[in-house]
Amino acid sequence: MDHRAEPHHAPAVLHRAVVSVDVPLPADVVWEHVRKPELIHRWYGWDRDDLADDIERIFVEHAEVEHDHVPGTSIRRLRWHHHEDLELRCRDDNPGHTLVTVHRAARDLSVSFDGVRDVVDENWISSVHQLHFALTVHRGEDRRTFAVHGLDAGPHQNPLMYRAGLHGARGVPIGGHVEATRPDGTKVGGTVVYRTDLQFGVWLHGIAESLLVIQQVPVASHPPHGAVNAILNTYGLSDELREEAQRRWAGWWDGHRHHA
Repeated sequence: MDHRAEPHHAPAVLHRAVVSVDVPLPADVVWEHVRKPELIHRWYGWDRDDLADDIERIFVEHAEVEHDHVPGTSIRRLRWHHHEDLELRCRDDNPGHTLVTVHRAARDLSVSFDGVRDVVDENWISSVHQLHFALTVHRGEDRRTFAVHGLDAGPHQNPLMYRAGLHGARGVPIGGHVEATRPDGTKVGGTVVYRTDLQFGVWLHGIAESLLVIQQVPVASHPPHGAVNAILNTYGLSDELREEAQRRWAGWWDGHRHHA
């Protein structure tokens, strides 16, 4: 469905930028990573049985393609019928950088907004930062993810983030160093690469450079304690290292699946 389309003249809707990142690569490189399913798999969402079907449906079957040029800037968009788009902007005088932005309709028009948290917003934020990481750190490499969702965040006196060794990460500035002690006593260190009100990302250093995304779900959205989602994006692991990563991931999070 990759075709040129006339500008979309939908009724005026107040749009907002959900996430925006600068990728230090030409627009052609970034564009193919939002158009080719095998490349989208390297950054979108997390591994699950229906990921390939979701990518095909969202990025191939339902996306309208637009190209535009305003003075000094080339623009490419994927647009969806529910007033949502993924936009790439590249300035003519800076062709080696591409600004990637996801726009969505105002929250009062979003069925995914529960009054406190918008799950679609949060997943776009994670995915666009995962795109940045895939292109700037592991360009050309396939991805394998490990993920847990809906873990009970725990009571104030025994929060999950403390038990997982990540309680101090929220206070570390972007670019600052984080060191966590996992439940098995092993340590892992990394650099905070982004933060929003409800999530943050840590570039983990070690045998394999990987991106850890932590989403925190407020109590109002997931009573009684709130919840935690965690996604680890890994690249280029051998079978042996993948098994080791799986073992360490299980030791880090699996014991908390039913911990209240």
